Amino acid sequence: MAKARAIVKRRKVVQNIRKITRTMQLIATARYQQTFNRAVASKPYTAKITELVGQLITGIQGRIEHPLLKVNQGTGRCGLLVITSNRGLCGGYNGNVLRTAVGHLNAREQAGLSVELHVVGKKGIAYFRFLGREPASTNTRIEDKPKFADVEPIAEGFIRQYAAGHVDSVHVAYMRFLSAGTQRPEVLQLLPMPSLPGRSDPGVAAGPIARHAMSAADYDFTPAPEAILAELLPLTVKTRLHQCFMDAAVSEQVARMVAMKAATEAAGDMIKDLTRKYNRARQSQITLELLDIMGGAEALA
Repeated sequence: MAKARAIVKRRKVVQNIRKITRTMQLIATARYQQTFNRAVASKPYTAKITELVGQLITGIQGRIEHPLLKVNQGTGRCGLLVITSNRGLCGGYNGNVLRTAVGHLNAREQAGLSVELHVVGKKGIAYFRFLGREPASTNTRIEDKPKFADVEPIAEGFIRQYAAGHVDSVHVAYMRFLSAGTQRPEVLQLLPMPSLPGRSDPGVAAGPIARHAMSAADYDFTPAPEAILAELLPLTVKTRLHQCFMDAAVSEQVARMVAMKAATEAAGDMIKDLTRKYNRARQSQITLELLDIMGGAEALA
C-alpha cells in the first residue's frame, strides 16, 4: 500500500496545481479581453494622427524646420527601450522580446554606436543585470493597463534627448500584437520617424506616414504650420509609444493564457497517467492479499 499511497498524494498535488493553472488561465482570458478592446480602440487614432502628420510634412517639406524632423548624425549614441512584463508564467513572451532586443543592441554596438539602455518590466531588468548591463533607467510601475499619462513622461524624455542632439536614434523593442494567434517581437524606430520622406532604417519597415506620403495635398494653415507641427509631432511620438505599450500588454495576456492552458492540459494528462498507475498498484496489492488468504486457507485445510 505504500506505493499506492504515494501515488495518491502525488495525484492530489497535481490536481491542486491544475486548479491553480485553470484559474490563472481564466484570469488571463478576462484580462486579455480588456486589453484587447483598449488596444483595438486606440489603433485608429494612432494611425490617423500619423497619417495626418505625414501629409502635412509632405506638403510643407523644405519650408519648416523642427528638431524632430532633422536627422541627427555623428553623436555616436542611440537609445533602446525594451518593454517586458513584471510577472512570469507567460511562456516565451519575455524570452522572444529580449532576444530581439539583444540582437538589435549587438548590431548597433558592432556598428560603433554606444547604446543607452532603458528597460520596462522586472523580467527585462533582471535579465540585463544578469548579463552585466545596468540600464540607464528602469520602470516597473506600468501594469496590464498602460495609461497615456504613464507613457508620456518616457516619450518626453526621448524627445528632449533627440531634440537636443544627444542621440542619433531611439528604438523600442516590444511584442507587436497582430491577432490572437500571432504576436511578433519587433524593434520600432521611434525617433527619427523612419517613415519621413527620404529616411529609412535597415530592418525597420516603413510606417503609416510613408504609405500616405504619396497622397500629398496643398493645405491652408490656421494657425501657422510651425504651431501645428510643434503640437502634432510630439503627440505622434507619444501616441506611437503608447500603442507599443498597448500591444505589449495584450500580447502578454495572450501568452499567459496559452501557457496556462497548456499547463492545465499537461496536468490533466499527468492525472490520468497517475490514476492508471494507482489502479495497477492497487490491483497488484489486492492480488497479493488474495494469494495470502488462499495460502492461509490451504494451510488450515
